[in-house]
Amino acid sequence: MSDTALPPRAIGAPRAEPLLRPAVAGAVGALAGIGLSELVAGFLGGPSLLAAIGGVVIDNQPPGAKDFVVSLFGTNDKLALEILIVVLAVAIGAGLGILAARRTLALASVGFGAFAIAGFFAALRSPATAPTTAMIVALVAGVAGVQVLSLLLGPTGAARIAAGYSTSVAGPDWSRRGFLIQAGAIAAASTVAGVVGRRLLEGGGSPGAGPGGVSTALPSPAQIATLPAGAELSAEGLTPLVVPNDRFYRIDTSLVAPNVDAATWRLRVWGMVDHEVTLTYADLAQLPLFEQYVTIACVSNEVGGNLVGNAKWTGVHLRDVLAMAGVQAGATQLVGRSVDGWTAGMPTAWVMDENRQPMIALKMNDEPLPRVHGFPARLIVPGLYGYVSATKWLSELELTTIEAFDGYWVPLGWSKNGPILTQSRIDVPHNGQGVSAGRVPIAGVAWAPDRGVSKVEVAIDGAWQEATISTPISDTTWVQWLYAWDSAAAGQGTHTIEVRATDGDGVVQTADRTSPAPDGARGHQTIQVSVG
Repeated sequence: MSDTALPPRAIGAPRAEPLLRPAVAGAVGALAGIGLSELVAGFLGGPSLLAAIGGVVIDNQPPGAKDFVVSLFGTNDKLALEILIVVLAVAIGAGLGILAARRTLALASVGFGAFAIAGFFAALRSPATAPTTAMIVALVAGVAGVQVLSLLLGPTGAARIAAGYSTSVAGPDWSRRGFLIQAGAIAAASTVAGVVGRRLLEGGGSPGAGPGGVSTALPSPAQIATLPAGAELSAEGLTPLVVPNDRFYRIDTSLVAPNVDAATWRLRVWGMVDHEVTLTYADLAQLPLFEQYVTIACVSNEVGGNLVGNAKWTGVHLRDVLAMAGVQAGATQLVGRSVDGWTAGMPTAWVMDENRQPMIALKMNDEPLPRVHGFPARLIVPGLYGYVSATKWLSELELTTIEAFDGYWVPLGWSKNGPILTQSRIDVPHNGQGVSAGRVPIAGVAWAPDRGVSKVEVAIDGAWQEATISTPISDTTWVQWLYAWDSAAAGQGTHTIEVRATDGDGVVQTADRTSPAPDGARGHQTIQVSVG
């Protein structure tokens, strides 16, 4: 044997153990904590720690963040946020795994416990959260994370890695294959548990009968809404005049829609009133009901965007409920408050205007309000963007002054007044689409609640032509529009199509482009198509 030859390595001799394994162990531990806590939350009816932490992020977002995120992800903004939180949690878990390997498991356990405690306090921010269930869910998250980390490291895993020693023959299986199989199985099971838990959280409280046995069946409305002749146009790809519930846009701050028990739900009317009033679901159902079609829109909607929809709403007159409490003369603002604490403020004069019919809606398109759209009750105020009016999961109506209170989005840079602007959208053809020579339908929708739409015009390469519009249901709803374009006469090549609407007051939609913040997007939608 030469002087440079190395002796055979004895069993138990030191070796360099990579830190990838403890990092993976910590990451899987974090995933297990999230997944099992979601599953337990699903069985207990909440809260989701993942959603609670996401709520903290949403509530502390800087001005302009909503506009930016919605422009990137649209109605998938909540999913994007939760994925980001999971990724960050897994990364932190990986760091805790390395900490356990280099130091002690106890230090890593403190880290898992700290994040469980943070999730617990985040969940308590919602008025709808029961502290006991939040504590149980947080405890499961922390314990699951620590136990999975300990399992994957093995009883002496941390010490072995820190000292750089291999596993003895009789020790736990620390082979690469065995470890990966074990870690992968736990990660997969944790993911399934999280998905099942979230499904339980989102699927609970299905309307039809309240969880406590209170029926949501309502008497026939005294005022029926019908569609006039000619209210709908026909063109392939054109948005339906009445958007089905499962296709209706959803924008709110709740990562998991509140699961409200109709049996225990109450609506409180208070503040600058003659006497405070508290109503149950049954109390509302006994008031005169009416139907109306109303188009509502999100202030974050970009020009040509789809954060707008038209539905038939059934409910009670908001003014009837306010009259029960007696609104005092100095009350200049009505604040709607959700069960999760979200708020929207609107001018009292707007809802008291006899030309409008603001309502507390209990049904949507002839069905009890879907949970994600505000079951058991929500506000529908014609003519105002949702961020200042459309309170879902309504729990309180507070009368106050304009100066005394700012709704949720106002401190984040959005205007205190939010009348819906006149807008129009091209549904077909799509931007960049190729069309054949001949008659090509150009169609879409236009809205200006509560002024109505009197005219829609389409420009082909700058030349404006009047389109056909559907018979308006009312001034509170959008209209469909259609223009038959002779693309053959326009000739082959690329052509620019632009649309604009004129509201019921004769005001033409402005061409000047603005971003949605602070009070809604302005401008004409413009697309390009090619004639082949």
